[in-house]
Amino acid sequence: MPKPKAAKGTKVTLKMAKKAVRMTPDGWHRLTLSNMGITIFPKCIFKLTNVEELDLSRNQIQKIPESIGKFLSLKRLDLHSNKLESVPESIGNLVGLTHLNLSNNFLTSAGLPPTLGLLTSLKSLNLGMNRLDGLPTTMVALEKLQELGLFDNLFISLPEFLKVLCNLTKVNVKRNPLSYVQDDGEGTLKEKSEPDKGGYLVHKSSMCRTCFRKCKEQRARHPKGGGGAGRIGGRGGGEEMRIKTYAGLVAPNSVATIDQDMWRIRKEEHVPNKLPKSC
Repeated sequence: MPKPKAAKGTKVTLKMAKKAVRMTPDGWHRLTLSNMGITIFPKCIFKLTNVEELDLSRNQIQKIPESIGKFLSLKRLDLHSNKLESVPESIGNLVGLTHLNLSNNFLTSAGLPPTLGLLTSLKSLNLGMNRLDGLPTTMVALEKLQELGLFDNLFISLPEFLKVLCNLTKVNVKRNPLSYVQDDGEGTLKEKSEPDKGGYLVHKSSMCRTCFRKCKEQRARHPKGGGGAGRIGGRGGGEEMRIKTYAGLVAPNSVATIDQDMWRIRKEEHVPNKLPKSC
């Protein structure tokens, strides 16, 4: 019997791509090709050298070409909810990237190249909803990184280099087989051998005096604590408080209006044809 033909995805032409470019309120050129049934990364878009934001989310793309490293104008790249298993080393050439979203794919730690550490302009990185249990140690060079999404992965411990990223104030590690962590009061994080109940890390420096005082008062009233993933540590012990959900990287990307759970692309799962709920 002849093999069944694979379903053909949408073919993006340069003409289509040009028509899809819009100007953002910030004055940047944004190319949105989201949810179009694209299976192969459209290389024709590399000719649009003025594009600074690229959204290819919610497609069926399995591979990012090495030529992505030539798209030097990019500031924001969104590839969430595809079928990516790896990231090419050439992504390290995109030194102007400030926001990178690779959530809801099939990425493993082996599929993340050490060249991610070359993205020194990166402020926001979303790697949630993948199959990661570690990160490249070269990412210690991401000194400007402020937001990191690691939720719904396989981490059993946090990468050590997170302790030295001084601008990293928002990390979402919810739904990992991870022991929760606490701040030692000096801006560093320590793991605790207690069950994970969702992880939200916060540096002491990111709290106002009022919130920190309330945290200490709550700890004084409940010395045994009530559990929770966010902790603020003092010199004499571990004051704790539950940190509110960090919404910045809970949704797949900052412009998405669709609940991320509706876009979990898994072979064994099929989303019914219903209107998704808004975030």
